[in-house]
Amino acid sequence: MFTDEKDAFTYVVVVNHEEQYSIWPQDKETPRGWRATDKAGAKDECLEHIRKVWTDMRPLSLRKQMERGGEADGERA
Repeated sequence: MFTDEKDAFTYVVVVNHEEQYSIWPQDKETPRGWRATDKAGAKDECLEHIRKVWTDMRPLSLRKQMERGGEADGERA
């Protein structure tokens, strides 16, 4: 059940190989495929950090493909 109580967990900002960000409870093992960053703190602090650093929501593989002039728009050569 959800309550209005303050979240007492400490979180860490995690990032995956596609440079997508999330938060994870600091006392839990980091999930496979993710790595912890140096940012940890309250949930709000971590989410604010993500808002500042994750400025391009496209996965890294898509950004690289678009830089190469690849099939970003679904067009095939």
